[in-house]
Amino acid sequence: MESAIDKHLQCPRALSRRVADDYEPPFPMWVARAKEDLCQVVMGYFGVQYLGAEKKETAMAALRRIVSDFALPDGPGHYDLTCHQDAQGYENLMAVGYWRDPNAYKRWLSSPVVSSWWESEDRLQEEVGYFREIVAPRAEQFETLYAFREQLPGVGAIMDGISGEVQEHGYWGSMRDRFPISQTDRMQPSGKLEMIEGNPQSQGRVIIRGHDNIALIRSGQDWAETEGDERDLYLREIEPTLRAGMDFLRDNGKEVGCYSNRYVQYIDLDGSRLEKSYNIGHWRSLDLLERWAEAHPTHLRIFTTFFRVAADLSKLRLYHEVSVFNASDQLYEYVNCHPQTGMMRDAMVPDG
Repeated sequence: MESAIDKHLQCPRALSRRVADDYEPPFPMWVARAKEDLCQVVMGYFGVQYLGAEKKETAMAALRRIVSDFALPDGPGHYDLTCHQDAQGYENLMAVGYWRDPNAYKRWLSSPVVSSWWESEDRLQEEVGYFREIVAPRAEQFETLYAFREQLPGVGAIMDGISGEVQEHGYWGSMRDRFPISQTDRMQPSGKLEMIEGNPQSQGRVIIRGHDNIALIRSGQDWAETEGDERDLYLREIEPTLRAGMDFLRDNGKEVGCYSNRYVQYIDLDGSRLEKSYNIGHWRSLDLLERWAEAHPTHLRIFTTFFRVAADLSKLRLYHEVSVFNASDQLYEYVNCHPQTGMMRDAMVPDG
């Protein structure tokens, strides 16, 4: 049994874990491992937003343009494509890229092909909207957890391998205990989510400044290989319970500290849906995410449903990754998006 925190990231604890040293988890889980040269990663969410089926092909063409830019020098080491409909009825396409070298990301972003397209006034004249939400956690500022060991999605795809069975899972608080930084830091939020450029009501370009220790969770499901009773169990029991919880956060997240919540499904470059999905949730703090997870009925139903059926799952691939960030390692920018998009909903106008 290993610690979820890799050896080179361990240090003397100033803050205790939630469980005793001899705790034994109820079933096996694993975490992604990276070599010591991985100091910080970049997670880039690049979105295209549209309203009305007649605009779908324009939006898909824009998504394909973003993906073609991913193939340029210094592009992401891994990416995936998704779609979802938000609470206002807008369709959103996203290309999510992962870089293991922030300097490579900066070179890619500042390359003439990428920067000129994003900054062009043409983006303001099109019939679709765009957004990019970029976060860059240091190695000690994110954790992962997988119920499988091959073909890791998300940030795991740019790491170097997989652990043995880890101890820190299967109990409330285990998510926090898997963060290397949790050994010495409670990851408390400081500052405000602020509008620093633009006006959401008039669309155009809007830039949001994040604050220290915003938390981002990506929690995924892959049922492509399931069959028979397991497939039926997921589609009839697990997925509806999960969707209900994600819809609650999408529609009512503000009251529990969730800035933005998207329940997305994978697509290919033709827009066809694949049998994989994940949730993307931005929270004011890890503490508020934990509070919802431990106490809110919508998550308790998800948690208890999973634990009740976990022993019967063999091909369903479940995972998550959770990160926190310094204010300086975040960028949220929106172009011609409706004012409830992403972080715009809860951003404050600075004093003065």
